[in-house]
Amino acid sequence: MRYMVTLKVINQPATPPPAELMDAITKLGEEATGAGALLDNGGLAPSAQGARITLTGGRLSVTDGPFAEAKELISYAVYQVRSKEEVMEWTSRFMKLHRDHWEGWEGEADIHRVFGPEDFAAPE
Repeated sequence: MRYMVTLKVINQPATPPPAELMDAITKLGEEATGAGALLDNGGLAPSAQGARITLTGGRLSVTDGPFAEAKELISYAVYQVRSKEEVMEWTSRFMKLHRDHWEGWEGEADIHRVFGPEDFAAPE
């Protein structure tokens, strides 16, 4: 099963991410990639550099960022794992690195299952 994890920041300290955090994230990413679990990941630019396209009442509208959400979406990761529990474990480990290495940082990770062709197979 594939899952996409998105990371939102709730509270960002004024200091940049510590080198120890970045090293720990790199090591965790290497471990997850080596285990065949991590397929892709990356940081996301601030919403001020994006746009939102909305369809309402049959009409499309385009709004340039930044968006009004209090929590900025800052990164994503795509995992191929055997269960939701497994992606929850990888994600928890990632969040704990932030807790342990960057005092004051707060965030939330959302885990979404990515549908594949097997989810839409014709009934037998």
